[in-house]
Amino acid sequence: MANMNNIGLDVNASQTTAKELNDLLSNYQMFYMNLRGFHWNIKGRKFFELHVKFEELYNDALIKVDEIAERVLTLSVIPVHTFSKYIEVSEIKAKENVTDGEEAITSVLEALTILLSKERAILAIAGDANDEGTAALMSDYIVQQEKLVWMLSAYQN
Repeated sequence: MANMNNIGLDVNASQTTAKELNDLLSNYQMFYMNLRGFHWNIKGRKFFELHVKFEELYNDALIKVDEIAERVLTLSVIPVHTFSKYIEVSEIKAKENVTDGEEAITSVLEALTILLSKERAILAIAGDANDEGTAALMSDYIVQQEKLVWMLSAYQN
Protein backbone atom coordinates (compact mmCIF):
# COMPACT_ATOMS: atom_id res chain seq x y z
CA MET A 1 0.00 0.00 0.00
CA ALA A 2 3.02 2.32 -0.23
CA ASN A 3 1.82 3.49 -3.67
CA MET A 4 -1.48 4.81 -2.29
CA ASN A 5 -2.18 8.38 -1.23
CA ASN A 6 -4.11 9.35 1.89
CA ILE A 7 -7.51 8.76 0.22
CA GLY A 8 -6.58 5.30 -1.04
CA LEU A 9 -5.85 6.11 -4.67
CA ASP A 10 -2.73 5.22 -6.63
CA VAL A 11 -0.19 8.03 -6.23
CA ASN A 12 0.93 8.03 -9.87
CA ALA A 13 -2.63 7.99 -11.19
CA SER A 14 -3.57 10.79 -8.80
CA GLN A 15 -0.64 12.89 -9.96
CA THR A 16 -1.75 12.43 -13.57
CA THR A 17 -5.29 13.45 -12.67
CA ALA A 18 -4.06 16.42 -10.63
CA LYS A 19 -1.91 17.61 -13.55
CA GLU A 20 -4.99 17.68 -15.77
CA LEU A 21 -7.02 19.34 -13.02
CA ASN A 22 -4.35 22.04 -12.71
CA ASP A 23 -4.63 22.64 -16.45
CA LEU A 24 -8.42 22.92 -16.04
CA LEU A 25 -7.91 25.27 -13.09
CA SER A 26 -5.75 27.55 -15.23
CA ASN A 27 -8.41 27.64 -17.92
CA TYR A 28 -11.14 28.35 -15.36
CA GLN A 29 -9.18 31.27 -13.94
CA MET A 30 -8.90 32.83 -17.40
CA PHE A 31 -12.59 32.11 -18.05
CA TYR A 32 -13.47 33.77 -14.74
CA MET A 33 -11.43 36.89 -15.53
CA ASN A 34 -12.98 37.17 -18.99
CA LEU A 35 -16.47 36.89 -17.50
CA ARG A 36 -15.66 39.67 -15.02
CA GLY A 37 -14.54 41.86 -17.89
CA PHE A 38 -17.70 41.11 -19.88
CA HIS A 39 -19.82 41.93 -16.83
CA TRP A 40 -18.05 45.25 -16.27
CA ASN A 41 -17.75 46.41 -19.87
CA ILE A 42 -20.87 45.17 -21.68
CA LYS A 43 -22.89 47.87 -23.48
CA GLY A 44 -25.93 48.07 -25.68
CA ARG A 45 -29.59 47.17 -25.73
CA LYS A 46 -29.09 43.88 -23.92
CA PHE A 47 -26.94 45.43 -21.17
CA PHE A 48 -29.26 44.63 -18.27
CA GLU A 49 -29.83 40.96 -19.06
CA LEU A 50 -26.20 40.27 -20.05
CA HIS A 51 -24.77 42.19 -17.09
CA VAL A 52 -26.78 39.94 -14.75
CA LYS A 53 -25.99 36.76 -16.72
CA PHE A 54 -22.24 37.39 -16.73
CA GLU A 55 -22.35 37.97 -12.97
CA GLU A 56 -24.15 34.65 -12.53
CA LEU A 57 -21.54 32.94 -14.71
CA TYR A 58 -18.50 34.44 -12.99
CA ASN A 59 -19.90 33.55 -9.56
CA ASP A 60 -20.33 29.96 -10.75
CA ALA A 61 -16.82 29.92 -12.24
CA LEU A 62 -15.37 31.19 -8.96
CA ILE A 63 -17.00 28.31 -7.08
CA LYS A 64 -15.61 25.85 -9.61
CA VAL A 65 -12.12 27.35 -9.32
CA ASP A 66 -12.21 26.65 -5.58
CA GLU A 67 -13.63 23.14 -6.03
CA ILE A 68 -10.98 22.21 -8.59
CA ALA A 69 -8.13 23.55 -6.44
CA GLU A 70 -9.46 21.68 -3.41
CA ARG A 71 -9.74 18.47 -5.45
CA VAL A 72 -6.09 18.85 -6.47
CA LEU A 73 -5.20 19.22 -2.79
CA THR A 74 -7.34 16.17 -1.94
CA LEU A 75 -5.19 14.22 -4.42
CA SER A 76 -2.11 15.34 -2.40
CA VAL A 77 -0.83 17.75 -5.05
CA ILE A 78 -0.38 21.53 -4.91
CA PRO A 79 -2.80 23.51 -7.10
CA VAL A 80 -1.47 26.05 -9.58
CA HIS A 81 -1.95 29.44 -7.97
CA THR A 82 -0.14 32.15 -9.92
CA PHE A 83 -1.54 34.22 -12.74
CA SER A 84 1.72 33.87 -14.68
CA LYS A 85 1.20 30.10 -14.72
CA TYR A 86 -2.49 30.46 -15.63
CA ILE A 87 -1.56 32.64 -18.61
CA GLU A 88 1.21 30.25 -19.64
CA VAL A 89 -0.92 27.11 -19.43
CA SER A 90 -4.44 28.20 -20.35
CA GLU A 91 -5.90 27.48 -23.74
CA ILE A 92 -8.52 30.14 -22.97
CA LYS A 93 -6.88 33.49 -23.66
CA ALA A 94 -7.61 36.85 -22.07
CA LYS A 95 -10.23 38.97 -23.78
CA GLU A 96 -9.77 42.70 -23.38
CA ASN A 97 -12.25 45.52 -23.74
CA VAL A 98 -15.14 43.42 -25.07
CA THR A 99 -18.27 45.58 -24.98
CA ASP A 100 -20.41 43.84 -27.60
CA GLY A 101 -22.87 41.26 -26.25
CA GLU A 102 -22.68 38.95 -29.26
CA GLU A 103 -18.89 38.92 -29.14
CA ALA A 104 -18.96 38.17 -25.42
CA ILE A 105 -21.48 35.31 -25.82
CA THR A 106 -19.41 33.84 -28.67
CA SER A 107 -16.32 34.02 -26.44
CA VAL A 108 -18.17 32.28 -23.61
CA LEU A 109 -19.31 29.51 -25.96
CA GLU A 110 -15.76 29.05 -27.27
CA ALA A 111 -14.44 28.83 -23.70
CA LEU A 112 -17.13 26.32 -22.76
CA THR A 113 -16.07 24.13 -25.69
CA ILE A 114 -12.53 24.11 -24.30
CA LEU A 115 -13.68 23.45 -20.74
CA LEU A 116 -16.01 20.63 -21.76
CA SER A 117 -13.26 18.93 -23.75
CA LYS A 118 -10.89 19.10 -20.79
CA GLU A 119 -13.57 17.92 -18.34
CA ARG A 120 -14.44 14.94 -20.52
CA ALA A 121 -10.77 13.98 -20.72
CA ILE A 122 -10.43 14.26 -16.93
CA LEU A 123 -13.60 12.20 -16.48
CA ALA A 124 -12.01 9.39 -18.50
CA ILE A 125 -8.69 9.63 -16.64
CA ALA A 126 -10.45 9.66 -13.27
CA GLY A 127 -12.59 6.68 -14.27
CA ASP A 128 -9.48 4.69 -15.20
CA ALA A 129 -7.95 5.60 -11.83
CA ASN A 130 -11.08 4.64 -9.84
CA ASP A 131 -11.18 8.27 -8.68
CA GLU A 132 -14.91 8.60 -8.10
CA GLY A 133 -14.58 12.03 -6.45
CA THR A 134 -12.98 13.65 -9.47
CA ALA A 135 -15.25 11.76 -11.87
CA ALA A 136 -18.38 12.97 -10.04
CA LEU A 137 -17.13 16.56 -10.05
CA MET A 138 -16.43 16.48 -13.78
CA SER A 139 -19.74 14.78 -14.51
CA ASP A 140 -21.60 17.52 -12.65
CA TYR A 141 -19.72 20.25 -14.53
CA ILE A 142 -20.38 18.60 -17.89
CA VAL A 143 -24.13 18.37 -17.29
CA GLN A 144 -24.33 22.03 -16.20
CA GLN A 145 -22.23 23.32 -19.08
CA GLU A 146 -23.98 21.32 -21.78
CA LYS A 147 -27.23 22.98 -20.69
CA LEU A 148 -25.53 26.38 -20.64
CA VAL A 149 -24.21 25.85 -24.19
CA TRP A 150 -27.72 24.98 -25.32
CA MET A 151 -29.19 28.08 -23.66
CA LEU A 152 -26.54 30.52 -24.89
CA SER A 153 -26.77 29.08 -28.40
CA ALA A 154 -30.55 29.53 -28.33
CA TYR A 155 -30.04 33.11 -27.10
CA GLN A 156 -27.85 33.87 -30.12
CA ASN A 157 -30.43 32.64 -32.63
